Amino acid sequence: MPQNHVIDHELDITRDVCPMTFVRVRFMIEKMEHGEILAIRLCGDEPLKNVPDSLVELGHSILSLEPQDEKIGKNTHVLRVQKK
Repeated sequence: MPQNHVIDHELDITRDVCPMTFVRVRFMIEKMEHGEILAIRLCGDEPLKNVPDSLVELGHSILSLEPQDEKIGKNTHVLRVQKK
C-alpha cells in the first residue's frame, strides 16, 4: 500500500493491552480534525485485528497496514488511518 501520506499524528500502543489499545486510539482520533491522518504503531494479534476493525466500524478510512522491521519489534505494524 502507498506510504506517501502526510502523517498528522502518531501514536504508539505497542506496550498497551486490549481494551486500552483502542481506548487510546479513540481518544487520539477524537482530538483530530476531519481528514487528518494518524499513524498507529501496534503489536500483537489482538490489536492488529481489533483496532482496524473498530476504526472502520466508526467510519474512518484505513489507508495502510504494514509490518515494521523485526529488529524494531516482532509482530509490530504501523496502521495509517484517516479520520472521517
